[in-house]
Amino acid sequence: MSTEEWDVVVVGAGSSGCALAARLVDAGRRVLVLEAGADHPQPADFPATLRDAATLGAATPGHPANWSYTAQLAEDVSYPVVRGRVLGGSSAINGSYFVRGAPADFDGWAAAGNDLWSAAAVLPAFCRSEADADFGHRPGHGTDGPVPVRRSRPDHPVPDAFAAACEELGFPAEPDKNAGGPAGHGPIPLNVADGVRVNAAMAYLSPRRGSPLLTVRGGTRVTRVVVEGGRAVGVQTADGVVRAGEVVLAAGAVATPHLLMLSGIGPAEQLRAAGVPVLVDAPGVGAEFTDHPDLYVTWQPGRRLPTPRGMLPLATALNTAATGSGQVADLEVMPWLKPFSKVLLDRSSGGPLAGVGEAVRRSAGTLRALRGASLHRLLDQARRRDDLYLAVALQQEESRGRLTLTSADPGVQPRIEHRYLTEAADRRRLREGVRLAAELLRTAAFAPLVAERTGLPDEVLADDRELDRWTRRHLATAIHLAGSARMGPESDPGAVVDQRLRVRGVEGLRVVDTSVMPQVTSRGPAATAVMIGERAAELW
Repeated sequence: MSTEEWDVVVVGAGSSGCALAARLVDAGRRVLVLEAGADHPQPADFPATLRDAATLGAATPGHPANWSYTAQLAEDVSYPVVRGRVLGGSSAINGSYFVRGAPADFDGWAAAGNDLWSAAAVLPAFCRSEADADFGHRPGHGTDGPVPVRRSRPDHPVPDAFAAACEELGFPAEPDKNAGGPAGHGPIPLNVADGVRVNAAMAYLSPRRGSPLLTVRGGTRVTRVVVEGGRAVGVQTADGVVRAGEVVLAAGAVATPHLLMLSGIGPAEQLRAAGVPVLVDAPGVGAEFTDHPDLYVTWQPGRRLPTPRGMLPLATALNTAATGSGQVADLEVMPWLKPFSKVLLDRSSGGPLAGVGEAVRRSAGTLRALRGASLHRLLDQARRRDDLYLAVALQQEESRGRLTLTSADPGVQPRIEHRYLTEAADRRRLREGVRLAAELLRTAAFAPLVAERTGLPDEVLADDRELDRWTRRHLATAIHLAGSARMGPESDPGAVVDQRLRVRGVEGLRVVDTSVMPQVTSRGPAATAVMIGERAAELW
């Protein structure tokens, strides 16, 4: 197979890879997309579990549509981390929370030497990606993009009580979280249409399946980039070498740095220790990634609340700044409208998964995926399977994670260490977020709904040291890992790619996914991941 057959091979059909591949095809390039997971050419071909935006059944550890990694959130806290392994990537299994990063996030990227990624520079790509049913007619929005965007307004008492509680505590309303205005409480933009989770493959690849310029291959795992004479000429798969004019890694913020290191591009000492010949000494690969540490403050409803089958689990969120943080909005509190026993519903198996505790009993694959997870945590989640939740997340952490190659075998996952809460400022701000969630539950607005807060005693809430211990025991992750192969100027020794997302030291190789973010955005990164694909095509 010659390099002339495809102009570009894109490794990974996730949010960024689908957007990039589609726009390159539109520009007349011959593109091959390789995806390790299953290929579903048209929206109707996706299994019900992946289509149903009201459930997160495919995000359960051990499900075939995800990579079930194990991460160390802190030194003594193991946790299962799922990433999409199917056409559409994580956009096919996530909560459909399609909110843009804040303008300050992108202007921060620009200030770090990436002026092509300022808020003004990336806005057209955001607009081009969306068809906003609520605010598309307003400046700074799109009406005819491939991703449908709509805010959910369910007939349910929790969103109303949450909004009233936020008002009671003095937080402003933020009716459009994609407008770039002041942070506050408001409805969440969702990439959902008629109850269907419209993933990036549905939005970008399905409409182009008839094009002779686009080829998509599912079930094809790439194990390394093939480099000859300092230039990427293709990729190695189980079936042999696939050659192309240019190579793009869009496999996500775990798999992309893993592939770079397996290809000999990464920290030289680490590669040698794993038995991989060093091609480029790139110390920034896998280093200093960021994510959103989160946890759940649980509560028991005082009366039966509606949980209709098709109701989406997320509807509204509060974004605000922690005291003295200097950030625009580094805390997020988000109510879940139904318990995880009803969210973790696998339509393909015909029944609910009663929280992670029941998921353990589902299959040997789930058991392997949960290896190292705390038994206390599993039992606690099973016991509180019917409680409701306020998710509390720290959106701009100061702590930094590390992804390390441990073997030259592509089948051995890298070591993922989030190193959450290593910085005192992160512990302080997350304490404030937990106390804010508890305060919201104590408001007059929430009082008619709440029987009691569960699992978080008042004496723990009042004591910083005890609350830190509680936080550590209940620590989770939003699975928003970013910055594991970040962009930056040549003067930045940790930068892996330049502003045009070209890998330094290898011609013809780019990274196009959340790996390139200098820091994770202060809102969920799904919409930003799509924007990265759109913007990369502009900068080609």
